[in-house]
Amino acid sequence: MSNWPAGAGGAVRYSPAAPGPDRIAYACEPFSFKLAVDQSLKDLKLRVEAIVDRVEDVQAADPIAARLRDLGFVAGEPVRVVARGPIGGDPLVVQIGYTRFALRRAEAARVMIRVAA
Repeated sequence: MSNWPAGAGGAVRYSPAAPGPDRIAYACEPFSFKLAVDQSLKDLKLRVEAIVDRVEDVQAADPIAARLRDLGFVAGEPVRVVARGPIGGDPLVVQIGYTRFALRRAEAARVMIRVAA
């Protein structure tokens, strides 16, 4: 017997601790988890929440990447794009916590994020 048979309104999982036909079944959401998609901050759509994964150095001892980390672009921080410039989308207005920054697209490309898919 499979641990994940289909049930009405979602999947039903049977407790492996209870042997035989009197196993306890409980309902759960069929896709209650979301996979994260890895992308750069410059590609994030407006007002979509994401989590900072890392800041990549373009060159050895990259001063811009170091400054981004100093400003708060560190792993685990929630981030979102609030606005984009009218011509070519440059600059981006990015919010971390209650602080907003204007970043060029080249600077935002250094920040790798995870977005719920």
